[in-house]
Amino acid sequence: MTRPLALLLCFVLPLLLLTIPTPAAAHHSSPTAVAPPPYARNATVYEVSASLCAGCDAWTDSLEFLYYHNLVRLAHWELPLAWSPRLESYARWWAAQRRSDCALRHSFPEGQFALGENIFWGGAGGPAWRPGDAVKDWAAEGVDYSYAANACNPGKDDFTFYGT
Repeated sequence: MTRPLALLLCFVLPLLLLTIPTPAAAHHSSPTAVAPPPYARNATVYEVSASLCAGCDAWTDSLEFLYYHNLVRLAHWELPLAWSPRLESYARWWAAQRRSDCALRHSFPEGQFALGENIFWGGAGGPAWRPGDAVKDWAAEGVDYSYAANACNPGKDDFTFYGT
């Protein structure tokens, strides 16, 4: 079974289990019982999913990046992307090249991009950030994008890659 399929099953299975009806005789709650708040139920679903999917933590950031990236694409009527381990490997390699100087540079010479690269500075000393924060930062450049010209205003060129 492939990792993405296994990961999907790890999250869907607990949700399906929650929809199985139970016999009325099995309920022993009093009429004054109060249901837990929604966030508590969500936490339980998350904990069950996490316990059923050992090793899935390694995919969490990847899936979160992909999810938010695809939300932006959906808002612009673009097809969703799928995770590419090959591109992930390339991105990790390029990040390792930049580790010594921390330069925010694309891996292709200017104007010769073979694929989209979105670069984000999260900083270790600042507030904690999540993948959704990086995507939100990139997507904010959408106001500077012209669909007719398929280009952004100078200095705001990351958004074009959402459409590729």
